[in-house]
Amino acid sequence: MSLLPYPLARPFLFGLDPEHAHELTLGALARLQNTPMQCLWQQPRMNDPVTVAGLTFPNRVGLAAGLDKNGRCIDGLGVMGFGFIEVGTVTPKAQPGNPKPRMFRLPEANALINRLGFNNDGLAAFLANVQKAKFRGSGGILGLNIGKNAATPIERAVDDYLLCLDGVYPHADYVTVNISSPNTKNLRDLQSDAALDALLAAVQERKQVLASRHKRSVPIFVKIAPDLDASQVDAVAAILKRHGIDGVIATNTTVARDAVKHLQHGAEAGGLSGAPVFEASNRVIAQLRATLGSAYPIIGVGGVLSAADARAKRAAGADLVQIYTGFIYRGPELVSEAARALATG
Repeated sequence: MSLLPYPLARPFLFGLDPEHAHELTLGALARLQNTPMQCLWQQPRMNDPVTVAGLTFPNRVGLAAGLDKNGRCIDGLGVMGFGFIEVGTVTPKAQPGNPKPRMFRLPEANALINRLGFNNDGLAAFLANVQKAKFRGSGGILGLNIGKNAATPIERAVDDYLLCLDGVYPHADYVTVNISSPNTKNLRDLQSDAALDALLAAVQERKQVLASRHKRSVPIFVKIAPDLDASQVDAVAAILKRHGIDGVIATNTTVARDAVKHLQHGAEAGGLSGAPVFEASNRVIAQLRATLGSAYPIIGVGGVLSAADARAKRAAGADLVQIYTGFIYRGPELVSEAARALATG
């Protein structure tokens, strides 16, 4: 356990506006990471190595993209026991995201709603932060998550993804193509058969060029939504296999509101994360596993708030598990708890 138990800090942070608390925390981590002060939140990493998509992960628990969009705190987050960290989503150009307020807590449901909209400082700033991080040198696996700018027409989305792929490729252990955020207009249209087919064909073609240039093959993952029906999941799975995509991340946030519509903020627009997305995420994971076979890499994310939840993700078919909202509610303790649970089966 870290020297500063999260249950002591949480009441203060939850007394603040959610986005302000988020920025305050990231600011502190960015300033104090790689200094003696990080002993306040540092904790041992569970040693449970597993090979997925050709990469050796120190353990099966990772941080989902979205928490550290600019890659400012990779090392500060990395010392909390994660086997892997995913940062982003980054877009080619800096953009402010959607108007505030755009992040809401639903504590009765252990949930969050956000409509941030890929707010980030752009690719150049992102890469500068990534290159300073020491996490990979300590054995951690780093995923870099890429997207499109809001101002880029959907028919030109491929251009943005390729620009980002060119930039992040040399610095990533794996790259995630994010086509499933509900907070960028029309982005989820890229999950349709024809659009996804065209995008992934272009990504794989560019990957071959980059692999030759950099003398290393970086796995490509695609992150999908929990709101796809069974036929859509099957279609996505077929396209992933057809283009030789290395793995899939299931899932992003949901636009469904049935579980929270009676709560304060429950009707806010945006992506709902946390406990209410748990079952939908597991349904998609299970279908992907059945369709893609036992060897295809799947990272499960959505609603993990306990060791039992992490085990349920594995039981559904996930090789690795990511957390985000559970991390907000439970703190670093959840990382160790989930990693121990998955190490013991």
